[in-house]
Amino acid sequence: MEAMETQPPTDPITLEVTDLMASLVGIFHREYEEAAAARSLTGAQAKVLALLRRGPMPMRHIAQTLSCEPSNITGIVDRLESRGFVTREADPQDRRVKLVAATVPGAVASAELRESLNFAREPLAALAPEERTQLRDLLRRMLEGATPAP
Repeated sequence: MEAMETQPPTDPITLEVTDLMASLVGIFHREYEEAAAARSLTGAQAKVLALLRRGPMPMRHIAQTLSCEPSNITGIVDRLESRGFVTREADPQDRRVKLVAATVPGAVASAELRESLNFAREPLAALAPEERTQLRDLLRRMLEGATPAP
């Protein structure tokens, strides 16, 4: 029987930071779902539109990024397409691949939703500009070091 690898002990600051991040994520998800619902979108539909701000992408990539089955993305994209928020196009590099792209109304809906999220505005306003910059840089470093989703 192989010995299990032991993790280094977690210090109290790391535990507190983890708890604080979990609280922030919870607040963000709650507000995000409410903002999506106010626009007659599900949270998943809003997340797809948010991803498409980066540009058109294959449905498989959307599914991987959101950690869900491609068949779920098909249904989400179907509903967004029926509302005129996205289109499906053949990838010019590989005609077998379908790219999903936000339409102007889809981009507008995504931008409005993003603009309506208030959960961080007041707490961030309490920080000086250089503190906000430092926080942004630290979060980027953390994300760069994070294990990417499969």
